[in-house]
Amino acid sequence: MNKKDFKIIYMGTPDFAVEPLKILVENNYNIVAVVTNPDKPAGRGQKEQESAVKKYAKSKDLNILQPDKFRNEAFLDQLKELNADLQIVVAFKMLPEIVWNMPRLGTFNLHASLLPQYRGAAPINWAIINGDNKTGVTTFFLKHKIDTGNVIIQEEIPIQNSDNAGIIHDKLMYKGADVVLKTVEEILNEDYKEINQNDLISEEEEIRHAPKIFKSDCKINWQNDLNSIYNLIRGLSPYPAAWTEIINIKKEPVQLKLFLTEKVDSLHNEIAGKFISDNKTYLKVAVQGGYINILELQQAGKKRMTVTDFLKGFQITSKQEI
Repeated sequence: MNKKDFKIIYMGTPDFAVEPLKILVENNYNIVAVVTNPDKPAGRGQKEQESAVKKYAKSKDLNILQPDKFRNEAFLDQLKELNADLQIVVAFKMLPEIVWNMPRLGTFNLHASLLPQYRGAAPINWAIINGDNKTGVTTFFLKHKIDTGNVIIQEEIPIQNSDNAGIIHDKLMYKGADVVLKTVEEILNEDYKEINQNDLISEEEEIRHAPKIFKSDCKINWQNDLNSIYNLIRGLSPYPAAWTEIINIKKEPVQLKLFLTEKVDSLHNEIAGKFISDNKTYLKVAVQGGYINILELQQAGKKRMTVTDFLKGFQITSKQEI
């Protein structure tokens, strides 16, 4: 079968899902429909906002479907009429079996981890939070239990000690696009292997999960050790961002989001959680094993800024401890 006759339905919503779609279009694959989230109000004016995938699909005059519910009969009829050979899912909602089992060749998903590690909603964040030195992307066929289907292709990238979630997101976005293209080519040519995820687990390996991250998960516990705190901050940067509280001159708690920090190994006698500053150029927090030096942050109700700009309007007292 050639590319023109090989019909693909693509499903995705955020920026991460744009690059794989783009690479398929640029390689002249027949995308018969793009399924993405319905437009929703956002921002101060609550204007209807289109997803990143929809914006790209519109720019290429692709057929766009935006179902409110996947079991809607009208939507299911549309899918059946398209008679796709293959469906691809990238950063999208969970699908019912009636949808993912519809194409003759099934549906594959791109996941931002080296499965079976980090099944779940936030694989990029948790890999960094846990201090891993590598991650990657996996394509796999969908089945009933989430993120457990047979693997088609995996490729890995290193996680540098200075990388945050935003940097790894972008690296995996482009790596994922390449892997999606390779996966489609292998399926089209009927030259692919399926690997059971159980065969990828060694006896001594601990399987880690990547559950959805809530605000409570983002609060910094300054009693933890230096590496754990540093990894938490970069694993949540730029979104949803690790946070803490500091006391202002009125003795009121003020919430701070931390985006960029550096860790300084040091033996010291300071109390863990103590904020230390010259009120001009630096702000650091004493922790077990050293200091977290804060470089970029955001005070509640204000924009993201450097620590020097922050200190122009906020004075640190010598008794700041959290």
